[in-house]
Amino acid sequence: MSFFTLFALAVGLSMDAFAVSICKGLAMPRADAKGMCICGAWFGGFQGLMPLIGFGLGSLFAEAIEVLDHWIAFGLLAIIGLNMLKDALSGGDCDSCGSADLSVKTMFIMAVATSIDALAVGISLAMAGDVNIWAAVVLIGITTFCLSAFGVKVGSIFGDKFEKKAQVAGGVILILLGLKILLEHLGVLA
Repeated sequence: MSFFTLFALAVGLSMDAFAVSICKGLAMPRADAKGMCICGAWFGGFQGLMPLIGFGLGSLFAEAIEVLDHWIAFGLLAIIGLNMLKDALSGGDCDSCGSADLSVKTMFIMAVATSIDALAVGISLAMAGDVNIWAAVVLIGITTFCLSAFGVKVGSIFGDKFEKKAQVAGGVILILLGLKILLEHLGVLA
């Protein structure tokens, strides 16, 4: 998998965390470096860890489902992407994540909630083959850290103007990546 593809995947996965970070920034009277780094570390850490766990699980079952792996990868990414689009377009607001609370309990719950899709992506990466999982994990973690920290600042400055757009962009990216994996395995793309 190329660097560009992995980077696009990292950006797509980080959009949920970016949107939640915007909400955190909305609730903070002033976004400081500490708050930005706390959000970035929690979200980046979990977004990096979950694909590794998913990759391990996917590798255990790779031989058994090798014939269908590209369909499974496409299906998982498409479902995650469509779910992100549905959430973004449903008109929900930031009430669930909109407190300025950065406690371990709150951040743990939010980090897990925003990274469940990364677990499924890790399974997809195992099915896709030709993936350096360590490079993917590091890139996903760093990208999510940066975008989450930036999201806190954006939220404190611009409000929820960008939240829905970030979720829509993330959903579209994941759907397109799933389609790319499918078309490559079917021989449509070289």
